[in-house]
Amino acid sequence: MSDKPKLTVIGSGQMGAGIAQVAAMANLDVTMIDIKPEFIENGLRTIGKSLNKFVEKEKISEKKAKSVLEGIATSLDLKSATDADIVIEAVPEIEEIKFETFSKLDKICKKETILASNTSSISITKIGMSTKRPEKVIGMHFMNPVPVMKLVEIVNGKETANEITEKTVELAERMGKVALTANDYPGFVSNRILCPMINEAIICLETGVASKTSIDGIMQLGMHHPMGPLALADLIGLDTVLHIMNTLYTGFKDEKYKPSKMLKEMVKKGELGKKTGKGFYEY
Repeated sequence: MSDKPKLTVIGSGQMGAGIAQVAAMANLDVTMIDIKPEFIENGLRTIGKSLNKFVEKEKISEKKAKSVLEGIATSLDLKSATDADIVIEAVPEIEEIKFETFSKLDKICKKETILASNTSSISITKIGMSTKRPEKVIGMHFMNPVPVMKLVEIVNGKETANEITEKTVELAERMGKVALTANDYPGFVSNRILCPMINEAIICLETGVASKTSIDGIMQLGMHHPMGPLALADLIGLDTVLHIMNTLYTGFKDEKYKPSKMLKEMVKKGELGKKTGKGFYEY
């Protein structure tokens, strides 16, 4: 990659905006693409609020915050990714949308472009199969909130070339992240361990083992977790947790990954956590 790689982010939601922010803070040439002007506006607003927090904590200057925000180009046209050195996709966690996005990017982008997905559970190998460059398709699973969390889980598909992994790790490190690699299995490492723990916490609540306050408090105070599993489920989104559990259950065909009845019922009722104002807690 060049001294100032061209990085394009597809999607301006919480994850896409966060990725665009850390890339711009690392002085990369950043473009953020989405399908509606209001989505872009919301994304820029999210970035602005995040940068203001950095300024308040005296981690960056007001001048730096302004230059970062002004340095993020935006577009409503996927063809703006034509000259990108790397594209990071952060669209909704739905297979069909991911596959269609990568198929289009494969036709639009130059042949050297690395195509990365921020997916938390969808197979990188399958995503790669929707392109004619599976060796250049890789997972870059950022953690939420992106500007704060250090980890990027780099996921190799079965066809991902070693050279692409090395370049992606280098890019993540340039963005101030710690890049740790995993291979393409359902849930990768992070969600294969995390979501069954959350699911088990829900089963504890469902079966009357303890109250939600006790469950979260025990894991915080006893295991030194910064947040209890039920509060974390609310932050992630119960629909996302259910999606990942279904991916694990389908992928491994093992009863230990079966999503709890309470989780399914809450999602059905639209109680998805912070984003809907109600989950295990009210917001």
